[in-house]
Formats: sequence, C-alpha cells, structure tokens
Amino acid sequence: MTITHQHHPLDQQVRAVQSRAESAHSHAASVRHKIQAEEPRIHAWVALSDHIDRDAATIDENPEGLPLAGVSVGIKDIIDVKGLPTRAGTTLTGPEPASTDAACVTRLRALGAIVQGKTVTTEFAYLHPGPTRNPHALDHTPGGSSSGSAAAVGADTIPLALGSQTAGSLTRPAAYCGAAGMVLPHGSVDMSGIVGLSRSLDSLGLLTRTVADLSYVHAVFTTGNPPTTDGAPITQVRVWDGDGMADLDPEMSALIASVPGLMTKLGAHTEKLNWSEHVHRLTREHLDVMSYESLHERKREYTHHAEQLSEPLLDLLRAGERVSPDQHATVLRYRDHALSLLAEHVGEDAVIVGPATPGPAPKGLQSTGLSVFSRAWQLLGLPVVVVPGAQTHSGLPLGLQIIGLPGSELKMFDLGMKMESSLRQRVSYASIVNADLAP
Repeated sequence: MTITHQHHPLDQQVRAVQSRAESAHSHAASVRHKIQAEEPRIHAWVALSDHIDRDAATIDENPEGLPLAGVSVGIKDIIDVKGLPTRAGTTLTGPEPASTDAACVTRLRALGAIVQGKTVTTEFAYLHPGPTRNPHALDHTPGGSSSGSAAAVGADTIPLALGSQTAGSLTRPAAYCGAAGMVLPHGSVDMSGIVGLSRSLDSLGLLTRTVADLSYVHAVFTTGNPPTTDGAPITQVRVWDGDGMADLDPEMSALIASVPGLMTKLGAHTEKLNWSEHVHRLTREHLDVMSYESLHERKREYTHHAEQLSEPLLDLLRAGERVSPDQHATVLRYRDHALSLLAEHVGEDAVIVGPATPGPAPKGLQSTGLSVFSRAWQLLGLPVVVVPGAQTHSGLPLGLQIIGLPGSELKMFDLGMKMESSLRQRVSYASIVNADLAP
C-alpha cells in the first residue's frame, strides 16, 4: 500500500475527514500499515490497540466539529490508555490493563484522535534505554525517554505522539529523530494517569512532523479551536550557545553561528543571551530536585526491588538520599527568583534560541545522550519548541530549541515555522557560516 496522506499537514487531513472526502477508518488503517512495516526496523511500539476500527467508526458517524478527527496518535508508555498495560519501560510494573485513560488521552479522544497504541519509553522515563532505534541511523540512539514516540514520528509512521519531559526527555529525542516537539509549561495541563518521576519537573510533551502541525495540535488541545494568527511576530531573539556545558559538534556550532543571520532574514533582532551564571546553577540544581523527588516517587521500587533497577536509576535515587528537605526547598525558592530575573533580562517580547542537544544523535544504543541543554529551562518550567529541518553533512537531524516565557507560545510557533522553512532549504551546516552571512 502506498501511503501519501500523512505528508499533508494535519489540518488538511482533519478537513478531509470532516468533509467525508476521506474516512477516519482509511486514515487509521494506513497508519497501522506503516507502523507495522517500520516496526521491525525501529522498534518504537510496546503494544498496539485492537480497537482502531471501532474508534474510527465512531468518528466517521459524526466527524464534524472534531478538530483532530481521524488523527492517529501514539502514547508514551508512562501514560494510561484504557485496555492497555502501562509498563513504563520496566518489568516491575504489572501486565494488567489500565481501567481508565489518562486525562490527556481522554482529551485527545474527545477531539477525535485515534489511539494507535503505546510507544517505548526508557525505564521509569529516566536513562536506561529501551529497544528503539533512530529511524535516520539504526546504530544511533533515538534519545530518551520519549524514544518510541520520537522515532515513530521521525520515521513518518504516525503524525502525532505524546511524550513527557523531566530533564531532556522530549527535546533530545525530538532533535535526534528529526521531529518537531513541544514541552508544555509545567503545571499547564492535567497530568493525572501518568507515571511520574518528579512532581516539580514532569511536563507533558507533543511530537509532530512539523512545527505547523505542532501549533495546530497545541491549539486544539489547549483551547479546542484551531490556531489563530493573532499576536505580533517575534522581533527580539536572545541567541544561546549552550554556555559551554557540553562540547558542541562542529556542525551544531556552525548552525548556532548562523542563527543571527537567519533571524535577521526573518525580521528579528538578535542579542547574545548573557545569563551563564544562572544557567549553570539551574542546571546543577535541577539534579537536586529530580533526585530528591524521584526517591519519593520510586521509594517502593528502591526499597523492595533495587536489584531490578538499572545502575543509572539507582545512582539517581542514591543522590536523592543526599538531598535534604531544606536543600530541596531552597532550590525551589531560587527557581522562582530566577524565573523573575530571566523575565527581566530577556523582556516579555523576546525568546531564546539555542541548541537542543550538543549535536546529532550519538552512535551507539547504550546511552540516550546528554540532557544538559534542557535542564535549566525544565527547572524553570518553561515552554520549549524543538525546531526540525537542519541536518548534518551525513544526513542526521540537528535540532534547535526555542525557549520562551509562559504565554509566549503563539510567538514561539510563528518563529519556529519560519525557522523550519528556512532550515529545510539547506543541505547541511558543515560550512554554513560564511554562506549565511554573505550579503
């Protein structure tokens, strides 16, 4: 079967189903075909739903007014889906199916989405990898912990998937797999029915093929309506180079060096983000919060089943034992102070653009890569948009991230769509700087 409809923007797919030009059933069936064709190669799925025909038939009875009518979605396997187990990447969870959907899944179904199944996550959404491979290079990591969701979208087997982020669990796999991704502001959506790791850090995430699709899904998910074009475009951008927290791949360095020229072409003024002291402190203290709260969340497993936990997770939980309640409270107070300082530093009308990862997906499947470029922003609870489109000379995706203050999402999407369009017109960043700065 030749699958073509997935290459159309999501809003066009939805309109085709709403107008009955195509059926939700045919959409769901073709997505399932693509999933099954790619699964032996990328291992992105834990379980597939047996109910897509039934769900599609319900939508086809009355598709009008459903802004995600017939859109297939993959659900990260820390998020409950009624009738499927939630295994969270570990054998310590039971095989019993969930009795109800998580709140976010209930929301997607109400909008007309069809759940195709559960996607692979790392162990308890931390570092220990699952079987998923990067669709662009099978011997390279897909990132984690939203590895299955990002690989499924990056392989173009599914147009939408749910992920989550506690440190770099969405930005990293989105960047590595060539997907558009969004970390929703912490606390902005109902997280019930999701296996947590850190209550102060856990955030829901969305993955799509393009930023335009991301903007559409975010708008209907949060408001029930398609996105509007209201609001002035971004005119102020603070360029962030990663503050030396990890060595940048040469092609990522070249990409970051090209950002000021790109922003000028897009009508935005750029300045360097000079906030290194706070970025470094937030990055360090993110670990204190995550380890302290993860010890609380995984206390039962740590106390009774430590021998069945991976060494990376054990190391995190042991670190949590060394963080006192006073230390934890102090970090959260500093977080709140730092957020107000950042707002003053960049201004309400500016966003930050920087590397989502140090470079392309590293070779090897034993590690999911570094999350240092996400931790500061995750501790602050900020919305983040990962922009795909750039790639290395060898064809591996390179991801940029747009970081904004809560409430700036529309402007972030506007900029992200323009950036993606420009980035996709280029081949690689091996020698982009001089070309980009040429008149």
